[in-house]
Amino acid sequence: MDVQKRNFIIMWICNFLVAGTMTMIMPFLSLYIHTFGNLSPAYVQKWAGLIFGATFVSAFIMSPIWGRIADKHGFKPILIINSLGLATSVFLMGFVQSVEAFFFLRLFMGFVTGFIPTSLAFISSQTSREEAGKMLGTLQMGNVSGMLFGPIFGGLLADMFGFQYAFMITSITLLVAASIVFFGIHEIRKVKTKKQVLYSRQSILTGILKHRLMFNIMLVTTIIQIGNFSVQPLLSLYVAELTNAKDVAFLAGLTFSAAGLGNLLFARKWGEIGDDIGYEKVLSILLVLSFVFIIPQAFVTHLWQLMIFRLLFGIAIGGMIPVTTALVRREAPIDIQGEVMGYNTSFRFLGNIIGPMLGGIISGFIGIASVFIVTASLFLFGFAFLYIARRKPSQAFEDFVATKHQTSST
Repeated sequence: MDVQKRNFIIMWICNFLVAGTMTMIMPFLSLYIHTFGNLSPAYVQKWAGLIFGATFVSAFIMSPIWGRIADKHGFKPILIINSLGLATSVFLMGFVQSVEAFFFLRLFMGFVTGFIPTSLAFISSQTSREEAGKMLGTLQMGNVSGMLFGPIFGGLLADMFGFQYAFMITSITLLVAASIVFFGIHEIRKVKTKKQVLYSRQSILTGILKHRLMFNIMLVTTIIQIGNFSVQPLLSLYVAELTNAKDVAFLAGLTFSAAGLGNLLFARKWGEIGDDIGYEKVLSILLVLSFVFIIPQAFVTHLWQLMIFRLLFGIAIGGMIPVTTALVRREAPIDIQGEVMGYNTSFRFLGNIIGPMLGGIISGFIGIASVFIVTASLFLFGFAFLYIARRKPSQAFEDFVATKHQTSST
């Protein structure tokens, strides 16, 4: 087996493990806070939201920094550092005695939540541009598979062994992932040339914000996560409105997993189509399909209808991450791909932060159903911005950033 294929298989397995372990905590987050004392429901709900969002805030800041370090020193060391940092923070969570301590550990977790975006950048760096969509789509399947099964195993572990042991088992799984990377990954480092340009952070960020296509990629990345997270905290309440069944939590889990299943089934296929006909075309199609499949969710009258449209929405949204990542792979110079993908990840985490707040505000004023309509309109705006960018003259991102770098240097 050649090195690149072995690296890919290892990263798929590790993405499954890391994504799964990172979502294990979600089913019992609020229940764990209850163990800290005789706390009111309002207090628990407030801190559950803060603790859930804390990781995304710090990850939003750190993602491009990890990417820049990886560009300089290699991806393997960053993968190991992040997995060890995650293992440590999760292990300590099993021994906290207050919500404040729990909050700060979740905040610290965000600083080392760079494993999955770094793995994407790593695989992208050793994949040809012609098949980047297929390879990144396949890697995305490992991530999504972990996110689907993680909450199920997390809930089972908490019920069988208690919260503390659930955290410990999760931590051990992360250590296993770190060991697999340490012993299994062989990174082929890029040979630096005398002509290689050392881009400044300012020139890279300015280039991203002012380059039409790259900025649209980042914008769509944010919209994807807003679309996912705006309704996620409200899904169980919406399910309760559609059914009189007692096991609402289980049915809400199935409804949420329907989108993940669609994502899992079609992520690789969308990547392959992007390789064949162009990533911009596929991304435009997916934005329109997402709009089409979200709108009916606001008007369903039965739970099975909601599940079907969540599945269809998952099919549409499943191709967006590998396609946007493949676009970054195509446009960004190989020497700064880690940092550019880090910014792409930051825009994803920005959507994770905005989504729940936007969904909560909208549902509070005009109802849960309206959240779907507002979210759908965001996908339509994303399509419009991408359409305008495609109709204008193309800009070579590498030359664009180099020009910004020369301007800032002078």
